[in-house]
Amino acid sequence: MQRRKFLQQSAAAAVAGLLLPRMSRATSLFSATAMPPAGLQLYTLGNLMTTDTKGTLQKVAAIGYKELESAGSEKGNFYGYKPKEFAAMIKDMGMTWRSAHVGGAPFTMAQVMKMAKTAEDSARIKGYMERFKNAPKSLNLKENYQELADAAAEGGISYLVCSSIPVNTLDEIKTAVEVFSKAGEACKKNGVQFAYHNHTTEFDEVEGHRPFDYILSNTDKDLVKMELDLAWATKANQDPVALFKLHPGRFPLWHVKDLDKNTKAPAEVGTGIVDFKHVFDNAQESGMKYYFVEQDQAPQPLQNITNSYNYLQKMLG
Repeated sequence: MQRRKFLQQSAAAAVAGLLLPRMSRATSLFSATAMPPAGLQLYTLGNLMTTDTKGTLQKVAAIGYKELESAGSEKGNFYGYKPKEFAAMIKDMGMTWRSAHVGGAPFTMAQVMKMAKTAEDSARIKGYMERFKNAPKSLNLKENYQELADAAAEGGISYLVCSSIPVNTLDEIKTAVEVFSKAGEACKKNGVQFAYHNHTTEFDEVEGHRPFDYILSNTDKDLVKMELDLAWATKANQDPVALFKLHPGRFPLWHVKDLDKNTKAPAEVGTGIVDFKHVFDNAQESGMKYYFVEQDQAPQPLQNITNSYNYLQKMLG
């Protein structure tokens, strides 16, 4: 009997030893069933969101996306809808509106162009500016933080995210800190979490400071969270996991975006240079709650987001 019990225990230990390496990634933060479903940043869809909002969202739901993050558009922050209306439309399709991107402060053309690192960046930014040249003036956090916090609460979303703000001088960085602190307080009172989305410029030294470090060091970690854009961080030669370790738990949101191996322009997830497995393996360190696929100026938006979704399902499955 003792010999049989020993053999049973040995067999169980051997099986556990075989399973443990395979389970470690899935259990690093979530069980296989608890991993947040793939989300989509709606900016990826371009004009489709303004020419056929409802029809486009139905196609997004059919692909399998469950979580959505809105972006500014030619019709304003919520595609011409009131926050409650937009939230109800999404809910009726079996999805959840989790987060909204809004502007931090008005940009001049010179400030925007300072964000470009390559000729492809310049072309992408000019395309963005052309697309929005006739758009009505949208609310921004510097001038309208309370109205935007109220709109987020009305829509029942969890996060209000600053999509971008000038950080090319130390004065601009200090202004960003002030804006984010006020927005964070207003959001907290409304039951919403405020966060800031990075580009590459946050990692350029400005008057002896990196904007990324300065902002995180001079804002309350509970009031101001980060939405880490994995592609832009990678393009700035940053290891996302190293950033997680510097500021553990401060990255509840991610933009899951890839970069073309040659042009370094946004590409379908899984086709470029971003090491997504490495990042997802360290989700616990970051405090990730939701992640959103994004591809700026996607050439075939619906097909592109389908391919990205399928890659993530395979990688995380």
